[in-house]
Amino acid sequence: MDIKKVLEDYKNGNLSLEEAEGKIKVSPITDLGYAVIDNQRAMRNGCPEVIYCAGKTKEQVAGIVLSMIDAGTKNILGTRADREKYEAVKAVCPDAVYHDDAKIILVQREPLEKTGGKIAVVTGGTSDIPVAEEAAITAEYLGNEVVRIYDVGVAGLHRLLSKIDMITSASVIIAVAGMEGALASVIGGLTDKPVIAVPTSVGYGASFGGVSALLCMLNSCANGVVVVNIDNGFGAGYTANSINKLGAK
Repeated sequence: MDIKKVLEDYKNGNLSLEEAEGKIKVSPITDLGYAVIDNQRAMRNGCPEVIYCAGKTKEQVAGIVLSMIDAGTKNILGTRADREKYEAVKAVCPDAVYHDDAKIILVQREPLEKTGGKIAVVTGGTSDIPVAEEAAITAEYLGNEVVRIYDVGVAGLHRLLSKIDMITSASVIIAVAGMEGALASVIGGLTDKPVIAVPTSVGYGASFGGVSALLCMLNSCANGVVVVNIDNGFGAGYTANSINKLGAK
């Protein structure tokens, strides 16, 4: 069910108030047995339910996408998806696209309202790019301008400083780094913008799969640094979008 269309029909006099209420109440959720889809998520927080594809079968992912489309959802984001799951989705939704680095499936049938804000996604190294791309594509999907600044880690501080004007021109900065995770603290000390730190699982044995970077970022001495979970590019992109939307208001 396309809730926006129901509301438009009501405003245009094509539906009575009772008819519109009835249509909206009919299907707040769809129970597929293996998944319960929240059809009214976008009404509450501005973004349709996002599909976390890891751990789901390709048939389940395709079934969820098809159900969301049948319910009137125009834009769909699936994270942590492999190409096999993408091919299953494409079979039921030919206009779906796949982003290899980010492991994201996108269906985008109507443009979202632009936030007007700019997000800088910055990585310590090239190995952090997959997580950074998850953040960047999520933020773009939600209506933000994104600038990518990759491989400017603190091991060569001159690389970061040469891009600092571009970084500080953004309204929100996402700092993605593994190893010791120092990038977020350095950027936090050079700007008055909010910094969302994303620890990655990049690093040798004592990095403990990103735990070292996570703890270093949580213990940052720089003001204005907040931290999401290890490898959680999606969470960073979504939070940066929320900040920009508040700024737009």
